[in-house]
Amino acid sequence: MAPDGPETAAQGENTTEEMKELYETSMKSLQNGSILKGRVINITGDTVIVDVGLKSEGKLSINEFLDKEGKPKVHIDDDVEVMIVGREKEFGLLLLSKQRADYIRTWERVNKALEEGIPVEGDIISEVKGGFIVDIGVNAFLPISQVDVKPVKNPASFVGRHLKFKVLKVNQRKNNIILSRRIFMEEEKERKKKEFWKNAKMDQTLYGIVRNLTDYGAFIDLGGVDGFLHMNEITWGRITHPKEYLRVGDEVKVKIIELDPEKEKVGVSIKQLKQDPWLKIEEKYGVDKKVRGKVVSIVDYGAFVELEQGVEGLLHISEMSWDKRIKNPAKIVKKGDWLDLVVLGIDKEKKRISLGLKQLLPDPWDELEKQYPPGSIVKGKVKNITEFGMFVGIGNGIDGLVHMSEISWSRRKRAISEVFRKGSAVEALVINVDKGQKKFSLSIKQLKENPWKGVASRHHVGEVVEGYVTSITDFGAFVEIEEGIEGLIHLSEMEDSKGKHPSDIFKIEDKVRAVILNIDEQEKRIALSTKALKKREEQKNIEAYTKEESAFSTLGEILVPAMKMNEADKGSP
Repeated sequence: MAPDGPETAAQGENTTEEMKELYETSMKSLQNGSILKGRVINITGDTVIVDVGLKSEGKLSINEFLDKEGKPKVHIDDDVEVMIVGREKEFGLLLLSKQRADYIRTWERVNKALEEGIPVEGDIISEVKGGFIVDIGVNAFLPISQVDVKPVKNPASFVGRHLKFKVLKVNQRKNNIILSRRIFMEEEKERKKKEFWKNAKMDQTLYGIVRNLTDYGAFIDLGGVDGFLHMNEITWGRITHPKEYLRVGDEVKVKIIELDPEKEKVGVSIKQLKQDPWLKIEEKYGVDKKVRGKVVSIVDYGAFVELEQGVEGLLHISEMSWDKRIKNPAKIVKKGDWLDLVVLGIDKEKKRISLGLKQLLPDPWDELEKQYPPGSIVKGKVKNITEFGMFVGIGNGIDGLVHMSEISWSRRKRAISEVFRKGSAVEALVINVDKGQKKFSLSIKQLKENPWKGVASRHHVGEVVEGYVTSITDFGAFVEIEEGIEGLIHLSEMEDSKGKHPSDIFKIEDKVRAVILNIDEQEKRIALSTKALKKREEQKNIEAYTKEESAFSTLGEILVPAMKMNEADKGSP
């Protein structure tokens, strides 16, 4: 290789001179106020060194990188935009400013936003008279009237919020910027509204924000358009007010179920995003199946139990306990109770499920059947007396019925009410236990011997008896002469009965005296007569009178002569 000669050296010197001249020219072109893009290459103490793409780096204070909390936020290799504000004499470093570059760019952005209608973002930093100060890179004024589309009730609540605004006026010379959030919101709403109606479809699923709650539903902000969510469309389950499921500000997923672009009405549903639980109700809840549910409501006739959202069954008061005395369901169950139950019936069309609680408890009728076979004797207390009989409670919620015909051999109701009172202790004979119909038949009278047995030995023909009228027929009146023993006074055996009905002569419960005309123990018949009694009494009266007359005649025969002799004696001298 040939050694470098004078020409080569001269060329090198020329290149160096050219580079030096080029650098000095470029540096001269960078005047104070020029904005450059650079990269942070070093951070020493409170100084940040930035490479702006020239031979000489620049420096600026770390304080220009302070965040809102006053802490420096800068790292090596960060890209920054800075302004040249001078040059250091000692080392020749450029003096830079990030804040001044930001200030220039901010005003450029503000002017562009005003010209093109582009929204700007910023933080509301303080409340002042008539509005707020907003930091958008420079301070701007937001009038109170431009804060929202509706009157502002609590201005202080806006301080600290990061929001978007429209630029209304700019005066850079006076550092004056007027903003409006209200106009931005109105334009944004209109834009979203057009977009919504352009894309909205029936059955479409979308998300919205709960904007307002009423007694009958909720308004959902779907983006420029409010959809109405009726209370009945919130859940398949029971609901009394939307606030049970929703709060203002909640994000909810809804389905469009009504769409009327002309009237700008939108109906939405939450529950229709899920299948109606009643569609397959019979598959899930079969009769006799055990289920678990929560008591959601108590009424006079029972309790409603939620088996799942949208599925409620009725636990009727009669199915709560084997005890028929329950009158208040709240004494058995409480709202909020979780219960184990049995499905008694399903009506899919009417969306009704009948539930039972007592079916999971021991059935007292099983024990009753074993404990009290027909012919056995039970003890209890009179629970109630009705026209058809008397109920006797024997415990475990079971009442036995003593039919009116089985209470006493007597048919006199007054006699029964005089003997039995509510709460009275009684013994009764078991006639029948019908577990299927839940009927327990008892008899009190059968604990006593049939009064017709031996009646002929206790009474005889011609005997005068006394009793009470128990019933009246077209042909006569029945009179009870002892408990369970009745005799008939035929119309023909009633005194003064010509052309009369038995009811014209007797009334129920009349006390009557009569003569026994006939006794048929086998046929359980006794013939009575008041006419015969009257004749007998008349005959006795005649006989007594005759006897009395006879006595007076004999005495007269003695007294008359004596009276004459006495008068003669009085007349003699």
